[in-house]
Amino acid sequence: MKHWIERIADDLNEKDVPEHVVASGTSISGSIHIGNSCDIFIANAVTKALKKQGNKSKTIWIADDHDPLRKVPYPLPKSYEKYLGIPYSNIPCPEDCCSNFVEHFEKPLLSILEQFGIELEVFSGAEMYKKGIYDDYIRIALEKAPEIIKIFNKFREHPLKDNWLPYNPICDECGRVNTTYAHGFEGDIVNYSCKCGHKGQMDIKSGNGKLTWRVEWAARWKIFGITCEPFGKDHAASGGSYDVSKIISTEIYDYEAPYPIPYEWITLKGEAMSKSHGVFFTPGQWLEIAEPETLNYFIFRSKPLKHQDFNPSMPFLDFIEQYDRVERIYYGAEEASSEKEEEKLKKIYEASQIEISESMPFQPSYRFMTVAYQIAGNDPEKVYAILKKDSQLPKSMEDKSFSDLDVKDVDRLNRRLSHVKNWLNLYAPEFVKFHVQKNLPRVEINDLQKEFLLKVADILENSDYTPQELHDEMYTIIHELDMKPQKAFMAIYKVITGKKQGPRAASFVLSLDKDLVIKRFKMEE
Repeated sequence: MKHWIERIADDLNEKDVPEHVVASGTSISGSIHIGNSCDIFIANAVTKALKKQGNKSKTIWIADDHDPLRKVPYPLPKSYEKYLGIPYSNIPCPEDCCSNFVEHFEKPLLSILEQFGIELEVFSGAEMYKKGIYDDYIRIALEKAPEIIKIFNKFREHPLKDNWLPYNPICDECGRVNTTYAHGFEGDIVNYSCKCGHKGQMDIKSGNGKLTWRVEWAARWKIFGITCEPFGKDHAASGGSYDVSKIISTEIYDYEAPYPIPYEWITLKGEAMSKSHGVFFTPGQWLEIAEPETLNYFIFRSKPLKHQDFNPSMPFLDFIEQYDRVERIYYGAEEASSEKEEEKLKKIYEASQIEISESMPFQPSYRFMTVAYQIAGNDPEKVYAILKKDSQLPKSMEDKSFSDLDVKDVDRLNRRLSHVKNWLNLYAPEFVKFHVQKNLPRVEINDLQKEFLLKVADILENSDYTPQELHDEMYTIIHELDMKPQKAFMAIYKVITGKKQGPRAASFVLSLDKDLVIKRFKMEE
């Protein structure tokens, strides 16, 4: 069984090329999120798979920063509407912290790619035009405009005009690039008119213009010798960008179109990610709450065209538990449900790792640490003591004190503690949050609840329990008193946190100072 990334590498291995160039590209129209940066993650993974097979390969990333601004991205003010239609590269930085609009939005991504183990060569579309890299391709496109029109018209309901040219000058008057219409040329000079009323000429060597998208895409395939490229499913639609650019690449630029890897959008809590509406989640935000390998896992666990939804709230805890299970299966610490599942999950885990450790990393439970952190605070030694007390450690660590831990284990604990802290502050719903009250809260509980708490206090005074044992003892008392479990556990939370609900009761109780719990259950100040 092979992972889908390996199968793509196998297909590419059949091509007789001196070097594979796996391309990725992103429109710099706002914050770059985990939905539109999939190109980069997939491209990097394919490059690594090719290198593993002994092929020469590299990943490149092209910033589509010469495109026009079509919508004002969140959280920019409405005043930025004055830049609609202007190339991103010509728009000022919204916070005066970077050289321009493009750097402001691409810097947060490029600055963290190393943490994901991603190596790539970065190119700017705007700079490519300014440096004349596209010049020869523009000349070819202008000369062969009638042929390009025929290609476009095969897929269009309304045919293009006979004098249409596949080039958009940037208007000298208004600075916009999506309101101009090129209708004639002589040598390198293109005649155009703009919706603002201006008519002018543009020298293609100035860089103040761009090829229309589907022609530009085909041109850059040949410029870089691109052999493979992931892209969003919209480009892969029948008669869409890839279909048209593929023909242009072959018939106009005499270059075989690269191996396509279309992928499905990632939604956020069921909503399509939108930079203009502020509905997005960035790789940088991911690193605040989890290891980089977990984002790789999220992307690579399913085939690219399978829909995935991301929810950083409660479902995120389930996701991390799923990842941890796959890690345990990889290292043989847990059995998979079948040999087939084991083989599949091991392949996904391998594809997700930046570096594979010789032994299984320390895995403090993310879910349980949301409880431990709220009790012990940002103190790893106290958190470790709670993990140990609550039987949350692997067998190999059960007899180890905090001072016995090696540097890797302490580092892993600290990082997960930091992730948990951020998750609680940023994405945890209110019902997950609690604070152990210093004094007995002023709460109302009935006589049956008081009796339940006294009986639990009594068994805690006389014996030590594991979470499962205490859970069973609590239910024995609940049945003896003929009360509803919800009412019993509500009493526990009320006297400790002042709330009606909280974490799993038995584990929660054992995580706290035993004397404090007994005093509270006896309703003593």
